[in-house]
Amino acid sequence: MNKTKTLNQSPLFPPRLRVSVVKSVFKRVKRPHSFRRFLSPLVLLVCVTILGCQKDPQAAIDSYPSKTVSVVCPWSAGGGTDRCSRFWAERLQTKFDNPFVVMNRTGGSGAIGHSAVARGKADGYTMGMVTVELSMMKQMGISDLTFRDYECLMQINADSAAVVVRKDAPWNNIQDLFDAIKSSKEKLKMSGTASGGIWDLARVGMLDAAGIDIHAVTWVPSKGSAPALVQLMGEHIDAVVVSVPEAMPQIEAGELRLLAVMDDQRHPDFPEIPTLKEKGCDWSAVGWRGLALPKGTPPEIVAKMLAQCEDIAASEEFKDFMGKNGFAVVVRGPEEFTKFLEEQESLWSPVIDLAGYAQK
Repeated sequence: MNKTKTLNQSPLFPPRLRVSVVKSVFKRVKRPHSFRRFLSPLVLLVCVTILGCQKDPQAAIDSYPSKTVSVVCPWSAGGGTDRCSRFWAERLQTKFDNPFVVMNRTGGSGAIGHSAVARGKADGYTMGMVTVELSMMKQMGISDLTFRDYECLMQINADSAAVVVRKDAPWNNIQDLFDAIKSSKEKLKMSGTASGGIWDLARVGMLDAAGIDIHAVTWVPSKGSAPALVQLMGEHIDAVVVSVPEAMPQIEAGELRLLAVMDDQRHPDFPEIPTLKEKGCDWSAVGWRGLALPKGTPPEIVAKMLAQCEDIAASEEFKDFMGKNGFAVVVRGPEEFTKFLEEQESLWSPVIDLAGYAQK
């Protein structure tokens, strides 16, 4: 009676058919041989149906992409990474004639968005814009992710960290600032991001390479480069460490001055400004961005995506976009990008330890 009631309530069959099926089954159960004859073709039909519904993996690869691709951005809308994500989504949409939609998955110091890419289904319909924070997350206990959890597709950018002061600051070059840090009775104040953020760690690496106690300055945490620059211009702090593009508007307006860049080469927009290495401080730090897919994405799909990305990276549209936004163009393919990420992990690991941010 309970079985009849359950099937009778099912939305899969009309009421009269339900009753008919139940009566037929019960009659055949009373006659085992007849029931087996009834069940065998039913099982065969179910198996054929299931097999027929399975998708051919190769067909899915050949037809890729055939539905919307999510481009995950781990940072807020309107920022530099978001702008880069939207540029690439638009160009890939044009190349593939298929929707590519940016999804801003923010929070957790970038961990939520990076995780959304790494944990996404490895079918080519999730990709993301990964950033420099990926090189630090695991050691700092923010996430268990590393670059090894992705198919690293292409690096598209690397912006040098820079030391910036007010236009009327008493220091004419980076050595003047270093001397002031060592001799000042009161600690100088610096900012650029939150404690443990990329620019805080760049500051730690710089001071250590210059032979200066990393605690010789006070790091004033901020919610990003923009509020730190406001604090600098308001004379609440003495210097900031940020990327060159982040401070470029104020530098070009004559409100701020660039003392040095943390890179192997001088910045093309400020060729008169020396690198730290030129001043005897063996340290460089860049904020980078790149495209990645979940680990295990079929190689055929990776190859399709890479071919289109290479075309976009070589285009004048890409160069114009990066130039207008002040982003430095650094393009590396999968192998070079992966090697670069290995180097970044080795670069930041001792700095994170020194700064006291490592989670044991």
